[in-house]
Amino acid sequence: MATSVKIGTDTKDKLEQLQAQIKLETGRKVTQQALLDRIVSQSFASKAALIDSFRDEFDGLPDSEIDQFLGETFASGSPIDESDVDRVLYEDEAGNE
Repeated sequence: MATSVKIGTDTKDKLEQLQAQIKLETGRKVTQQALLDRIVSQSFASKAALIDSFRDEFDGLPDSEIDQFLGETFASGSPIDESDVDRVLYEDEAGNE
């Protein structure tokens, strides 16, 4: 049973390019449905790679950048209590309302 799936213009163009390349290299005409079926089947066989392609590509900062960032911080020598931080942040904010 076939189901409709909406695809963007760029994806449609790429499917058409693949169709043309397959026809040119193999001499076989392939429908877009057959092409999509093959793409999905092959991607399903390597699910991990497909899933990884949707992950964030941010692997964190390199050690040199972390060291540079931390190198800019310093200890003031004054002990700071959580309540001091809350007072500075929130009491001043409440006075501005």
